[in-house]
Parts: sequence; structure tokens; C-alpha cells
Amino acid sequence: MFDSIDDWLIIAVVAGILFYGSTKIPQLAHSLGRSVGEFKKGRLEVERELQSEQAKTTMPAPAGRAP
Repeated sequence: MFDSIDDWLIIAVVAGILFYGSTKIPQLAHSLGRSVGEFKKGRLEVERELQSEQAKTTMPAPAGRAP
């Protein structure tokens, strides 16, 4: 009966309407969208920091005097 993801999605929507009511669903979706956006923004920031740190450690040392 619950073989596909579509079945579970329908059940989740019906359960959400029953628990939160139809007026709270848009507010819930809005806050979920904001949370996902903040998560992606934070992930990108961490990736940039890691790349800059990695670039600093892989840069060759400046050529100095020969011994």
C-alpha cells in the first residue's frame, strides 16, 4: 500500500493538516524554506573558508636565497 514516496507524501500532508490546521501550513512552509536557505548559506560559507585555508596551506613557500 505504501510502496512509493508519493503515498508517504500524501499521508504527511494529511497528517500536517490534521495536526496544524490549514491556516498554519503556509507559515510552516515559509519557515521551512527560510531554514533551508540559511542552511545552504552557512554550508557555502564553510566551504569557502575551507577552500581558502586549503589554498593557504598548498601555496609554495617564497623562493629565498640558495644555501
